[in-house]
Amino acid sequence: MLQPRLTTPLRRKLLEVSSSVCFLCKSQPRRTHTITKQISIRSFTSAHKLYRPIPDPKPTSPKSTYTDSDSTPDPKDEDIFIPKPLGRPIGFREPPRAGENVSIIKVKKDYSGMTMSERNLEKRKDLVEKWGTNYFRDFKNIRKYRSGKTFMANPRIFRKEAALYFPNFHGDTLAQKGADTTNVLQGMVSVVNVYSSQWGEAQAQTFTGKKTNAALHQLLAQSPHVVQMVDVNIEENSVKAWIIALFQWRLRGSKPKEDWGKYFVVRKGVSEKMRETIGLLNGRVGYVYLVDQDCKIRWASSGNAEGSEMDDLNRGVGKLVAEAS
Repeated sequence: MLQPRLTTPLRRKLLEVSSSVCFLCKSQPRRTHTITKQISIRSFTSAHKLYRPIPDPKPTSPKSTYTDSDSTPDPKDEDIFIPKPLGRPIGFREPPRAGENVSIIKVKKDYSGMTMSERNLEKRKDLVEKWGTNYFRDFKNIRKYRSGKTFMANPRIFRKEAALYFPNFHGDTLAQKGADTTNVLQGMVSVVNVYSSQWGEAQAQTFTGKKTNAALHQLLAQSPHVVQMVDVNIEENSVKAWIIALFQWRLRGSKPKEDWGKYFVVRKGVSEKMRETIGLLNGRVGYVYLVDQDCKIRWASSGNAEGSEMDDLNRGVGKLVAEAS
């Protein structure tokens, strides 16, 4: 049987198509390999807001080489954050009352109307927020912000007309159970140390310790019926609170009997609103407040005493004692 013959032009076109197909087949793996290699080295996202801004190079000398890490501040550097003095009074507008803040009423979040996946995402978000704004945030700030110092003391005491109120803390003292700070603070000029750990207590001692501030204790000894010192140890951990209760005999031995009722161990009732209102932004840091006879905050500071802060406290105490006398 005779086979059909292909004309020369048609044969040439078929050969060109077949050669191009073969070339594509041979070059296809190379192109795929190139694409996958480009994808593997591509950045995570193309969103501009997630990019770290690249600063302008500022070489210090011809021999120095510029890197991005040279201009990016080290998170361990204590000079990243500079605490500023309080620009306005802190505290509550309403005067405190004994019996307030005994406990925190927790409102259960309603997840109705959500799918199972949406509910899980919301619960996960709540857990992340809770963990991120408590223990781990506090210790991060201790490292980053000059040992947790969030604000400097006001150089002068706030005017009585403008000052705001110190809240009521409910807890146990070395003398009795179920006591309120308002009953102790009313009618007296009070230097109040607030802390939640030995770290915070040591920081408060840089302001009010006998060895560090002998002048303050001299004022306390000269006017015992006008000025006093009160300690508020916020310990919401049940185990640590139990340990403190177990060793109360040691605390009693280190304080005069008349001061047993001025040492509070507060286990609950300290809400986030209270912390934000009076500046207790870091639960591991020590704070010192100067409270007048009407439970108004006239002076406050955080962290370790720096500069003239201790002298500012002593001047404020002396002025309030003079006014009360």
